[in-house]
Amino acid sequence: MLSVDLNADLGEGFGTYRCGDDAAMLDVVTSANVACGLHAGDPEIMAATFALARARSVAVGAHPGFPDLWGFGRRRMPFSAPEIERLVAYQVGAAQALAAYAGHRITYVKAHGALANLAAAERPVADAIARAVRAVDPGLALLAIALTAQVPAGEAAGLAVHQEIFADRGYTEDGQLITRGLPGALIDTADAAAERVLAMVREGAIITAAGARLPTPIRSICVHGDSEHAVATARAVRQRLEGADIALASFAA
Repeated sequence: MLSVDLNADLGEGFGTYRCGDDAAMLDVVTSANVACGLHAGDPEIMAATFALARARSVAVGAHPGFPDLWGFGRRRMPFSAPEIERLVAYQVGAAQALAAYAGHRITYVKAHGALANLAAAERPVADAIARAVRAVDPGLALLAIALTAQVPAGEAAGLAVHQEIFADRGYTEDGQLITRGLPGALIDTADAAAERVLAMVREGAIITAAGARLPTPIRSICVHGDSEHAVATARAVRQRLEGADIALASFAA
């Protein structure tokens, strides 16, 4: 039976501020990418998210981003590749510590927001992230945006690389994410997202805004936990896949 992972970015509150419904998402997803304290998250939220994921048998990964609480990690920041390498290592280490504290274990790393988009387009940044992951723990997998520089960078570093697509984002004709704020960037209904995901998984290809098919391995599907319809979208995606006899299971359990 065909199997695919369903992941979400979680633990993205800070202090008394909460973002998304993590408890509901953890009832649906098979992997959780947990913010590490720089773009969002803090020790309290991280520990609680890891503990809840453990109780729900959901795999967990570190979700490092730029140190940009005001911009939620979605603004590019002028760090050099070596600085990015250390920022990522710092966050992966923090995630490992808080996961261990909660009785869980980090099994992979997925870059967040502007950092992920930069690594998708620029190989030196992708290499810096991969080097950081390998240095902290070469046994960690890399969850990479499909058809981007993140994939060969992770492979060159000797990491297990798993490619993901996005349920709630549109794609350009070269397979990149449409920039937020532009037409077609967001898939804003659960049914549309689920139908599109099922087509991509069945065909083994990204479907662009114009309907082109770009072949790629698809090991995981992301639903952004902070979006307005996140839980409904995740549930619809899961139901649509299972209804098509596609199993949901973490790639890094």
